Amino acid sequence: MPMRVFGAIVVLLLGAAGCFAQTYPNKPVRVVVGFAAGGPSDVIGRIVAQKLSEALGQQFYVENIGGAGGNTAAGQVARAPADGYTIHIISTGFMVNMTLYARVPYDAIRDFAPVTLVAYSPNVVVVNPAVPAKTIPELVQLIRDNPGKYSYAGPGVGSTPHLSGELFRLSFNLDLIHVPFTGAGPAIQSTLGGHTPIAFTALPPALAAVKDGKLRALGVAATARVAALPDLATFAEQGVNGQEADTLTGLVVPAGTPKEIIDRLQQEIAKAVAQPDVKDKLANLGFVPVANTPEEFGARMKAEIEKWGKVVRDAKLRIE
Repeated sequence: MPMRVFGAIVVLLLGAAGCFAQTYPNKPVRVVVGFAAGGPSDVIGRIVAQKLSEALGQQFYVENIGGAGGNTAAGQVARAPADGYTIHIISTGFMVNMTLYARVPYDAIRDFAPVTLVAYSPNVVVVNPAVPAKTIPELVQLIRDNPGKYSYAGPGVGSTPHLSGELFRLSFNLDLIHVPFTGAGPAIQSTLGGHTPIAFTALPPALAAVKDGKLRALGVAATARVAALPDLATFAEQGVNGQEADTLTGLVVPAGTPKEIIDRLQQEIAKAVAQPDVKDKLANLGFVPVANTPEEFGARMKAEIEKWGKVVRDAKLRIE
């Protein structure tokens, strides 16, 4: 093939891609959330959908597809056309499930292209006020002094808070029992009632109870304090290192989606989370806005798979 002909074809293809991106979207876009309505992923998905609808002039509508810890939704999106008209709101479980489940209907890296980490919420450790510990080191000592006495509530096997609790248990070789619940709400209620005196949880579900004094927060598993609870020290500030654990909420699309569309979605989401009303909504939920680049989010996804995969294996967790 003559070089001038080859060059013309390349220019034509590049022009077609650019034109495609400029006309995107020209019909409604499905925003798939792998959990029931009302949870953090759903709330953030609806914020994103609203802002993208306003910015891009087409309806971005949320579709909740629950089941198998988000695996059902992810498996469906993995097989959707890579045209930008099906996008997926994911949580940390999207990465964790790669190791946790015996069979997963998708590959988080091969089947998807990262768009952006929209926001994150650090995990916190809260206790019933009857628990005497007031810091993380005091909690470690309390559990050591009372083997087999203490348990912690978590919102389901394999959730980020559960894995955060397992990382904590393994790091200090503690006799600490995990009590799984069907969600963060029931886990918090159990700790409020003193049935499971400790809870590892993402910040949003515990925030109101902590602010009302019904639960005592001992530490935040983050690199920095959070605006929602500015007086709550991080684990590291208390001399407890290597315990950082965030609940991530991000956006991915099927692999092969044109880069121009990915970049446009990322840019619009970055604009959205910088808006005061969105920042306030996220802060009230206990989330910190991010909106990083696709490359940065892709690197974070790989790091999360590696980090939590080790915890899953060391704790001998498995869902068949």
